Amino acid sequence: MIRARESKSAPVGVVGKVLKILEALDVAPGGLPLKDIAQQTSINKATAYRFLAHLETEGYLFRDAGGAYLVGPKLARLGSGNSYHSTLRKICRPVLQNLWKITRETVNLAVLDGQEVLYLDVLESPHTFRLASQIGSRRPVHSTALGKAILAHLPLEEKEDLLSSLKLERFTRHTLANPLRLKKDLLKVRRCGYALDDQEAGLGSRCVSAPIFDVTGRVAAAMSVSGPITRIARDNVPMFSRVVVDAATTVSASLGYPKT
Repeated sequence: MIRARESKSAPVGVVGKVLKILEALDVAPGGLPLKDIAQQTSINKATAYRFLAHLETEGYLFRDAGGAYLVGPKLARLGSGNSYHSTLRKICRPVLQNLWKITRETVNLAVLDGQEVLYLDVLESPHTFRLASQIGSRRPVHSTALGKAILAHLPLEEKEDLLSSLKLERFTRHTLANPLRLKKDLLKVRRCGYALDDQEAGLGSRCVSAPIFDVTGRVAAAMSVSGPITRIARDNVPMFSRVVVDAATTVSASLGYPKT
């Protein structure tokens, strides 16, 4: 009987240690290095590392370039939206910065929020004449490349439900305010791997976006490059689409989505 009780208590001890680690990281949105985690939880450093490595492999934790561990996308999705958004921004920021250096145009990160896209991060173009949304702003899903990149890759039933409830407001003469035209465009997005806002949200602007997928294969977000049509000309769209898709693929891999 004593042996049975001991066998049952051992896993509980392991769970308790893991919970201590998660609790420490939950109150440290900027992440913690191994040394601090071991110190704050009073867990042996080698033991803490084994737990951290396993949780990272499974996608529950993420380790940044500086070696700090923070709540990963898989775990953050189970909690509040703010935690997930914060983690997603941190994971994406180095890739967004590299994309900004390559294109010298405004780069954006957004997620689906109801019938709109919510901008989580924006790096503005260094050009005097530039186009940029504000972090925290929302835009209609049907008129933005970010929205269409996400919408095109939603599960079929979820996509159909969302499309049927959308008010397809027209912002310019190029906005896809017709349901059939929008559905046709979304099929093209799935085939091409990127979405295009060709003066649909505003005259004189063009935006190229690609979806980001998480470890479950679900579309989690989208990133984009936006600018005036004088710089993002039609002839340049293939080049912009390649670098945006490459950047989104890099982030997807960081979230545990298998490379194809």
